[in-house]
Amino acid sequence: MENNKSSMGLKVALGIALVLFLGTAFYTMNLYSSSSKVQQDLTEQKQLVMNDLNAMAKQYDVAISENDVANKDLVDARARIQGLIDSLKISETNVKSLWSYKQKYASLQKEMNALLAENDKLKIQNSYLATSLDSTRVRLEERTMFTDSLLIQNNALAEVVSNAAVLGAVNMKGFGVIERTSGKLIPTERASRSDKIRVCFTVPKNKLVQSGNQELYVQVIDPKNNTLGLNEQVKFGDKALNYSIISKFNYENVSLDVCEFVSSKEKTDFEKGRYIINVFNEKDLVATSEFTLK
Repeated sequence: MENNKSSMGLKVALGIALVLFLGTAFYTMNLYSSSSKVQQDLTEQKQLVMNDLNAMAKQYDVAISENDVANKDLVDARARIQGLIDSLKISETNVKSLWSYKQKYASLQKEMNALLAENDKLKIQNSYLATSLDSTRVRLEERTMFTDSLLIQNNALAEVVSNAAVLGAVNMKGFGVIERTSGKLIPTERASRSDKIRVCFTVPKNKLVQSGNQELYVQVIDPKNNTLGLNEQVKFGDKALNYSIISKFNYENVSLDVCEFVSSKEKTDFEKGRYIINVFNEKDLVATSEFTLK
């Protein structure tokens, strides 16, 4: 009788354990499925933002091509939008990052709509000017008014793009230099004659960045994919960055030209071929360029 009771108790315990095991497995599978679905949704949302930015860039291309004389502000704004596209390509796919890019896109879209509306008005006015010789003076005054409005809208759009709360870098160039004993620097494209690599860029004005001591990480990669200079590593969360030099400067809320020098490893000759320059604001890539030494 006691053996039957023990056997019955064992079966009940095994049944309970089996139910708990199956429940835990089911919960784990659901949790994994939910996490994968969230990541897939974020990736799809990121691609949608990328598609919207590319469409915006094409609209700029059309507006620029329709002007007889290239408008520098339009060209600069197009370049900045390309910078946002490049930044989005390498950005992490998470809720915070995606929300930030969606906010930037919303601001850009609002300004773009106003800009294209003004541009359409200007094209209509120009067409009317061509067929209305008796009212040439009035038409020219209206054209000037619309042109001024277009410039104002374009400048406002440029401010929206540049006013992200992160310092960036534009107009970046890299080249080899010969360093004379007198301190004079002579640019050269010859790898064997280069004593150092000189990297120059401009830190644009950004009202959202507080003035004071700032720093950007410069990375110079040679044709053999080696990081030149210090080649030291810094970590930002789970992301590691190997840099050639830390560019430190005093930022005073105005555009600032910066130049840095990077040496070859162990003072050996530089390799011939293509060099890549990247500038990072912490873990974020803000500028990239390349040059060739023969």
